[in-house]
Amino acid sequence: MTLSDHIRRSMGDEMKQSLAVLTRPSVRTFELFERRGGVNEALLYVLLASLVSAAVAGLMAFLPWHADISPWAQFINRLVGIPVQFAIFTGVVYWVGRQLFRGTGSYAEVAYTFALFFVPLSLISSVLGWIPVVGLVTGLLISIAMIYYGYLAVQSSMNIRQGTSPAITLLIAAVITTLLNLLVFGNWWQGF
Repeated sequence: MTLSDHIRRSMGDEMKQSLAVLTRPSVRTFELFERRGGVNEALLYVLLASLVSAAVAGLMAFLPWHADISPWAQFINRLVGIPVQFAIFTGVVYWVGRQLFRGTGSYAEVAYTFALFFVPLSLISSVLGWIPVVGLVTGLLISIAMIYYGYLAVQSSMNIRQGTSPAITLLIAAVITTLLNLLVFGNWWQGF
């Protein structure tokens, strides 16, 4: 089997697993898939989303109502930024879950379970996000969905199920990631 055959097969499996996670959201559904992939599969899947997002953002920057946006800057920011942001955020989720709530999952499980919902939702956001009113509504709905699926993914991948611990894990990870972005990247990441 060639590398391209392996990638194509892996992407097909991940897309099926994403559909299952999105249509039957539960900790149990995430647990069915949390060990079927690892960090490499998660990042490759996220790279696919960043490539689509980068292409859409680059093309949409040519629209008249986005005249102040550089197509190349949008393309590069998304192509590089999305996988970097994903890796940072899932790393912080793993660290917070492990350190504060004694989570027993692995980083590979966190990255893979988060990729299963992040990729399709970010693809929808990329495609619809550039339409003036639709993009605003879609962005809000996808943000709410990301929080909900993230909550389920923390419970599954980190095995943290007591009370508000999964929600607090996500909240602390979001705050730490935002602070890291501001310290390391400054304004660079704001296009995401």
